[in-house]
Amino acid sequence: MRPLWICKRCAHPWPCAEARLALVAEYAGDRIGLSVYLCRQLYDAALELHRLNPDEAPGPQALFARFVGWAHVRSPPHV
Repeated sequence: MRPLWICKRCAHPWPCAEARLALVAEYAGDRIGLSVYLCRQLYDAALELHRLNPDEAPGPQALFARFVGWAHVRSPPHV
């Protein structure tokens, strides 16, 4: 639910565990696309959460970890 950025189903901060699983399934085979999507959500969330409460808004590191950091693209191991 925007602009609070909480899950409609469980009321945890979005993307919650269920949302992460759904996103990984939706973007299967397109981890770059997933990262681009999450970066856009990060940008929107940073603006909206700051507007709601500038003194209590999460910092950049916390927002990155929440929105993008969990889905970082890993290179396959070199053989």
